[in-house]
Amino acid sequence: MKHGAHPRTAAAITFLLAASVALTACGNDTSYSAAKKPENTSGSPADPVKDPIVTTYDGGLYVLDGATLDLAKDIPLEGFNRVNPAGDDRHVMVSTGTGFRVLDAVGQELTGVEFKGSRPGHVVRHAGKTILFADGTGEVTVFDPADLGKSRPRSETYTSAEPHHGVAIRLANGELVTTLGTEEKRVGIAVLGKDRKEITRSEECPGVHGEATAQNEAVVIGCEDGVLIYKDGAIKKVKSPAEYGRIGNQAGSDESPMVLGDYKKDQDAELERPEQVSLINTETGRMRLVDIGTSYTFRSLARGPHGEALVLGTDGKIHVIDPGTGKVTRRIPALGPWQEPLDWQQPRPALFVRDRTAYVSDPSSKKLLAIEIESGEQVASTALPKAPNELSGVKGH
Repeated sequence: MKHGAHPRTAAAITFLLAASVALTACGNDTSYSAAKKPENTSGSPADPVKDPIVTTYDGGLYVLDGATLDLAKDIPLEGFNRVNPAGDDRHVMVSTGTGFRVLDAVGQELTGVEFKGSRPGHVVRHAGKTILFADGTGEVTVFDPADLGKSRPRSETYTSAEPHHGVAIRLANGELVTTLGTEEKRVGIAVLGKDRKEITRSEECPGVHGEATAQNEAVVIGCEDGVLIYKDGAIKKVKSPAEYGRIGNQAGSDESPMVLGDYKKDQDAELERPEQVSLINTETGRMRLVDIGTSYTFRSLARGPHGEALVLGTDGKIHVIDPGTGKVTRRIPALGPWQEPLDWQQPRPALFVRDRTAYVSDPSSKKLLAIEIESGEQVASTALPKAPNELSGVKGH
């Protein structure tokens, strides 16, 4: 997804706080009706899938056993769909054409629960809450994933002043960090208190995109010229080394004050294939660029069990970076060389990390791999009927 640079303008925000307890009924739209409960020919409930992994393909979802990678269920679902952990050990959020739907990955079925929303975007999990952002309305929805089940959980909503491609995160103290923008431009963030009154804001973040949280609940938000860090009640701007240095995708870890980000420096490129990543120190407010010697994509960034930075390169290797020193300490073989497609919705290898295991998809061979991060050993693999695209799973135990 490309976003051009835009001049900053002031943005006003309005507030809406509501509790939602309604159970969303099934609609008649194509994307919803295509995802009926899977048929059970045995007449008994499907055997639960242990620590499931979920990947999308053109036309549906695959649910796999997290240890063996055995294919447990093929769930038809039309359209381009995206998947994210819901925040518990059972469910996955599926972004469809009508909103955020809830997949019971353990039970291998789409539930009747849906958070309706135009152009569903980012899904964030933090401090025991799951936060959804609907780009088409600017609505933020916050709920406790422990309440997910057959009915829609009680939720809290906030509506941005203008619809935009945004993101929000709810902190442990109840504060809400949310983006500022319109359909034409995105300029920064606002921090709202528990009463949803504004505490502080910054409009020094052109093209604001993506978020990550580091140790001690430091929030990092990406910009086209660096990042914003919100910590201890204050916002700090960290500028990129160049006038244009876009950071739009980040990966954080509670184990580290460092946030891993991508780094693009060619504003005019149709598709830049960057070979540098960024490391943002949320304690010092400094940024370090690391050259990994190969390109990568927005699905390439993750963090390991000890906070190590992981990047899946187009050379087919997982590059392990010590976030403190910025040194590449290991390169774990995973796939053969590959190239990023021009269309961001087209399949490309993806990296998903849970506990000590890295899951890697390989659309060209229609395979999915599981790699033990510390040893670098491939512990499981499977061949799929169709090329996998997005990759996710339930939260680790």
